[in-house]
Parts: sequence; C-alpha cells; structure tokens
Amino acid sequence: MGYGLIVLGVGLWSLAHVFKRLAPERRAALGEPGKGLVTLGIVAGVLVMIFGYRWAPYDLLYALGAWTYPVNNLLVLVAFYLFATSGAKTRVAQAVRHPQLIGFSIWAVAHLLVNGQVASLLLFGGLLAWALAELAILTRLNATATPARPVPVKKEVSAVVIAIVAYLIVYLIHGWIGPSPTGMG
Repeated sequence: MGYGLIVLGVGLWSLAHVFKRLAPERRAALGEPGKGLVTLGIVAGVLVMIFGYRWAPYDLLYALGAWTYPVNNLLVLVAFYLFATSGAKTRVAQAVRHPQLIGFSIWAVAHLLVNGQVASLLLFGGLLAWALAELAILTRLNATATPARPVPVKKEVSAVVIAIVAYLIVYLIHGWIGPSPTGMG
C-alpha cells in the first residue's frame, strides 16, 4: 500500500505543477479558483507521499556508506542556496535557468545518495523525474535567455544568509522528526 501511495502522491504533485503548462487554456479558464485547485493538488500530493513513505516496507536496494551523509548535507545546502537565489533575484539566478528546479533536482539526488530503499527510490526518484521533466518543458516553452542586469551585493549576501538559516532550521527539524541528517540515530 505504501509504494502505491508514494506513486499516487508523486503523480498528484507532478500533475498539479505541470497543469498550467500542459493545459494553459483550461487553467486560464479556471481563473483564481484554479490556484486553489492547484494548491489542493500539491498539498494532497505531499500528504499522500508522506503517508505512503511512512507505510512502505523497508526494502533496501543499496547502501553507499557513511561518506554520503556529509555529501548529502552539502548538496542540500546548495539546493537551498539555489532556491534563495531565485527569490533574491541574484546573479546566480540570472545565470542559471530555473534555479528552483535545479535546486530541487540536487535535493532529490542528495536524498537518493543516503536512502537506498525502494520507497526512497520511488519518492526521490519520482520527484527528480518530475523536476527534470518540468525543466525540459520550461526550456522548450521559453528558449530565450533573460538578459543579465546588475545585482546589488546586498541581494547576494541575503541569498546566502537565507539559505543557511533555512538549511539549519530544516536540519534541526529533520533530526527531531525523521532520520538524522548525520546518519546517526
């Protein structure tokens, strides 16, 4: 049951995210209430993924070793930084197309390094597949690059600070409610 819920959750998440790209006329016709439906689809997808992951059996496929935990943590910090650059509209956000999706992809790969069970492969592998598909769709729809413009140093610094603070908060919460990001306990 857990595996099926993970797949369903990833499907709901993916469909809610690509809806406006695959059916722009239908999404536009829904107007403001359409945002609520998309949000509902995303939240439902996340909840179904969480329950599916918790209920899935622990079927180990691979274990790469303790070295993966610091690599995972560094990659997750980079992913948070890419998210922050997008919000702060930094030079990196100008240079890297779709930094949030690239950050999300890095986050998924990082989690695949340290989690070698079937449920993790379905969850993080499925989310990685969604992010890469979304990147391909967006690149195809918008092939022109955004021209670079000057960015104040303050925005660059704020992206770094936001990324570190968010990372530390998630690191602590992850340690309290889920597997420890250190790989111990």
